[in-house]
Amino acid sequence: MRQFEFERRHAPLWRDFEGWLERRKMRRKRGKEIDGDGLRADQVPATFRAICSHLALARDRQYSPFLVDHLNQLVLAGHQVLYGASTSWFSAPWRFLAVEFPRTLRAERQLFWLAALLFFGPFIGISVAIQFFPGLASLLLSPADMGRMESMYRPEADRLGMRESSTNVMMFGYYIWNNVRIGFQTFAGGILLGLGSIFFMLFNGLYIGAVLGYLQQIGLGPQIWSFVAAHSALELLAIVISGAAGLKLGAALLSPGRRSRRLALTENAKIALKLMLGAALMFVAAAVVEAFFSPLNLPNPLPKYVIGIFLWLLLAAYFWRAGRSRAA
Repeated sequence: MRQFEFERRHAPLWRDFEGWLERRKMRRKRGKEIDGDGLRADQVPATFRAICSHLALARDRQYSPFLVDHLNQLVLAGHQVLYGASTSWFSAPWRFLAVEFPRTLRAERQLFWLAALLFFGPFIGISVAIQFFPGLASLLLSPADMGRMESMYRPEADRLGMRESSTNVMMFGYYIWNNVRIGFQTFAGGILLGLGSIFFMLFNGLYIGAVLGYLQQIGLGPQIWSFVAAHSALELLAIVISGAAGLKLGAALLSPGRRSRRLALTENAKIALKLMLGAALMFVAAAVVEAFFSPLNLPNPLPKYVIGIFLWLLLAAYFWRAGRSRAA
């Protein structure tokens, strides 16, 4: 059944259920029953079960995300009223982190892998190329950049990646600002038909790769790898997810399908914002690690590498399994 016919056939039932929910809400506020046409009390359970079935069908038939989200909101609201689902302040953030964010990323895995290719391709390519052609670093890094990097990652430094006058709290603020800037540019650039997101992913991949490649080439590899190991999974994956969110915006404008571009952008933006919110939380977590743990110039950097590997594996398992039903 086409989506248009599906909506035409069942929309009256959905409106009746929405009306019943609204009357229940008004009754709680005013403390008395609100008159109105629509569902009788004895019809509500069967109607709720029918809407649950409609939601399952809409997902299975891959109807528009806007319709699926609308039915999902109806089911959540109905479940809350009928079965007393928890409405604590913690439940919504927990559900987002435990279910919605990883589930949304898996649903958009094609855009994620495209974004990963656009970012990690130049990142790995330039860092390896500089080992054979050192002059390439000067195409992306200014002499001032090179001098600053050499000073921040010298072997005798008490704190890696920091100037002498900087404190951990100051660096935390800087990393928050820098991460938010990169994430926002990569995400918002998607509105330019996706070209902005592509540009910022390529540019950041090249720049970060050039820094790592240059420091490795001049003999400061142990210091820079020790510095980035612990927070690399959080920060680099957040950049890729921001890029995927931006590409989702661009896809609405380039390929809206049978939808108008305005509707496609509205629907895709809801998905992209979920990805961006998750990426923002990862950027904050990365800034905490980068400011307070990564700068430690440990005699034995093994703990940093262990934590880094653990976080890569943890995030891989999280995005692969979190939010799946038991039958999945």
